[in-house]
Amino acid sequence: MNVVDAYNSFLKMQGKRWTPPIYKRVRKLPFIPTEIEIDQLIAGSSKRVATYLQLLKETGMRSGEASILKWIDVDFERRAIRITPEKGSNPRILPISVKLSNMLHEIAQDKITVFGVSSDLMLRNFSKQRKRIAAKLKNPRIRQITFHTFRHWKATMEYHKTRDILHVQQILGHKSLNSTMLYTQLINFNDDEFKAIVAHSEDEACKLVEAGFEFVCSYNKNKIFRKRK
Repeated sequence: MNVVDAYNSFLKMQGKRWTPPIYKRVRKLPFIPTEIEIDQLIAGSSKRVATYLQLLKETGMRSGEASILKWIDVDFERRAIRITPEKGSNPRILPISVKLSNMLHEIAQDKITVFGVSSDLMLRNFSKQRKRIAAKLKNPRIRQITFHTFRHWKATMEYHKTRDILHVQQILGHKSLNSTMLYTQLINFNDDEFKAIVAHSEDEACKLVEAGFEFVCSYNKNKIFRKRK
């Protein structure tokens, strides 16, 4: 479609016409891995690649945005990331977890950008490690995970959790809501896909929140949390 549109514009500028090819675009739903598969991929990667992937998982930012992320855009005190947009998106500030904050602290801060390498080099390193991890775990689905898969996954999970498409649009930085709809795939989550844990103290509740669990309700002076498997 992009090639045809570009060529149409070129011919219009030249005062010429043509008969464009007739084709029907096939739109496929994006591949959405489980959180366990994503976490296995992150856990098996090198320190730098793992941090990069954890950043994509938590923020849903594009790989290009992650590659140009500067240390001055990381607010460790407030645990937030300021994203410089690309592809005409909106700038945004998104929260990060204690886990990601600690992972970022472990990276050498001797360069202007956080990861210090181009997106192409990061992609090559990621591809090699993904292949190795998929073979080790005997799970070919992991080889289908790309940088952009994390963006699809984030959009899907945020929409399932909030049912707020405008919230998802803000996270992804889309100017058009139509773009957000393409990134959102509804999954039929069942109750047995959640892991439930009871917190008996304030300290336990805080640790569960930091681990990504969400509060459900209180029962007998205890608090019940859950997290998708």
